Amino acid sequence: MGHIRQENCIILAITPANADLATSDALQLAREADPTGFRTIGVITKLDIMDRGTDASNFLLGKVVPLKLGYVGVVNCCQEGSSK
Repeated sequence: MGHIRQENCIILAITPANADLATSDALQLAREADPTGFRTIGVITKLDIMDRGTDASNFLLGKVVPLKLGYVGVVNCCQEGSSK
């Protein structure tokens, strides 16, 4: 935790989309070290395997947990698609 408390560090808070984003451990730790969200980038992974009917757009737009540096969504390529 000591490294992310340094003011010159950028925090990558990485959370899978198939977990509860509102209670993400990564976002909670980042908020402890960076309460304003000024130095934190949110990375939401596994968007391709989210449950049907689940929508991460409010998180990606920063409406649920606002971060000054925003969010990046990650979609993994499937094996079938990468071989073509």
